[in-house]
Amino acid sequence: MKFSIITPSFNQGRFLTDCIESVLAQKGVEVEHIVTDAGSTDETLEVLARHPHLKWKSEKDDGMSDGINKGFLQATGDWLMWLNCDDYLLPGALEKVVDFIRAHPSADVVHGDCVYVREDKTVIRRKLDTPVDEWDLLFVGCIIPSTSAFYRREIIADGNLLDVTYRNCMDWEYYLRLLRKGYRFAYIPEALAHFRWYEDSTTQKHWQRMIDEGLKAQREHIDLRRLPGGLKNPSVLKLLRRLFQVRRVMKRLLAHGRLS
Repeated sequence: MKFSIITPSFNQGRFLTDCIESVLAQKGVEVEHIVTDAGSTDETLEVLARHPHLKWKSEKDDGMSDGINKGFLQATGDWLMWLNCDDYLLPGALEKVVDFIRAHPSADVVHGDCVYVREDKTVIRRKLDTPVDEWDLLFVGCIIPSTSAFYRREIIADGNLLDVTYRNCMDWEYYLRLLRKGYRFAYIPEALAHFRWYEDSTTQKHWQRMIDEGLKAQREHIDLRRLPGGLKNPSVLKLLRRLFQVRRVMKRLLAHGRLS
């Protein structure tokens, strides 16, 4: 079983070595690591040049979704994932995924937990999850960390790429689309990667854009599922989010004996 790890990159060279070395440290699996750089002007290219095993190219793109798509289309692995350049895998993560896939051969998407860390890698907390629920995903938000999600190659071969009109919530929209198309999601109750949370991260820096894109994704997928149009009202969505958040908390409590 071969993995293709796609890393979109732009002027995050100070973190890139952690990302690359975390992939190199994976044992017992075949991995290709593809870095799609958007024309970085910091130390990124020097870091990339020090790692001849990488497949990489530096050129302008149409945002991170476009960069990830370029990597998806180059990938030759049986399973694909994208690992942002400021995030990094936990030791043994891919071996755990291999074992899980072999035990769950019908899965199309495998997703696990992540560990939130600060810029200096000190731990904030582990994000504990439960098996994905379409309604939780639609009404709560992007509850699956992209840094711990793996896609069967056939998903990409069937033409399912990220929507490049999404700059921040591309993963949320992607999960909703794959679920609607009937792809089977399976949850592995293991922490697989570290997710960096810091002031200049994309998640923090573009918070309002994430809110706007999230609302766009919800409205699009409410229509695609032919649900009542009244659900698209922001006040209704806000209420539904609170209700489904409570539901998720209870599911986590039952599954893990703790709330987060």
